[in-house]
Amino acid sequence: MQAHGRPLDLLTVGETVVDFISAEQTDWLGNATTFRRYLGGSPSNIAVQVARLGGTAATISKTGIGAFGKFLKGELQRHGVSTEYLVMDHRTNTSIIFVSSTSGTPDFEEFRSGDYLLTPAEVSEEAVERARVVHSSAFALSLEPCRSAVVKAFRLASEGGKLVSFDPNYSRRVWPEYREARKTIEEVYRYVSVTKPSLDDAGRIFGREYEPEEYIRMFHELGPRTVVLTMGRDGVLVSEDGEVSGPVPARPVEVRDATGAGDSFWAGFLVALLDGAPPVRSTLFAREIAEMKLARVGAMREEIDRRTVYDRLDTAPSAEDPEGKEA
Repeated sequence: MQAHGRPLDLLTVGETVVDFISAEQTDWLGNATTFRRYLGGSPSNIAVQVARLGGTAATISKTGIGAFGKFLKGELQRHGVSTEYLVMDHRTNTSIIFVSSTSGTPDFEEFRSGDYLLTPAEVSEEAVERARVVHSSAFALSLEPCRSAVVKAFRLASEGGKLVSFDPNYSRRVWPEYREARKTIEEVYRYVSVTKPSLDDAGRIFGREYEPEEYIRMFHELGPRTVVLTMGRDGVLVSEDGEVSGPVPARPVEVRDATGAGDSFWAGFLVALLDGAPPVRSTLFAREIAEMKLARVGAMREEIDRRTVYDRLDTAPSAEDPEGKEA
């Protein structure tokens, strides 16, 4: 493969959707009456945050050509994400998701159309070759032909020596065929080098009877070298080749909107990792970015000077940064 154009720090594959987030703070959509639209979809949110942090990002995904598709393309471009691989198809509609605004786990209802119709033929080999990291999610894997598109991107990335990142955000609500989901996720992990399961993700995939360290071991057995297990108020465990560090503690934050906080965290982690920071320091950097997101409704719009974030880490108590300050 011959890469053209400037290198990409991140290429995401999967859903670019419209999130309609409730104006009311509620854990249940039944209580919501007013909604505002935002760019959504975990891979696209991560691409936006990488761009906000000064990185280069692009997304391979599918939308319709109507008002919502044009809105998403405009939002991606406004946030600095390349849309050269965005597929806008007149034969489909743009997927939309209604989401409750809450400090806890949001309630949601998805109306999927275009996002899962991305085909393997629409995954550009050139795009993968340009990227340092290729990322996708279990949501994107849940339906064909997008599932095969993600597998193709991961296979090409792995063969090309790229960093392959996967968010195992499995939900029976989105993917009710558990055995199919488990088999597909296990197959995909053979290409993955770094992964960010939450404790809830781990419980949904493996069952809820295990301790966090056991979940980490099970994820390592599937293939990735680096496992970052987020545990909400209990902080984050970081494991490199089975060597577990942490937990990196969670800090009290006034939460305005939890939607997308995990994506902001992972964007921060990947950027720091690409900057040469070890996994624990990358996690500390990611925590800073996630806290900034929690204080806002919808996506963060301003650019973030990541040197300023590193400076905050450098002046933090040394006990918070056991891996040192390489980045």
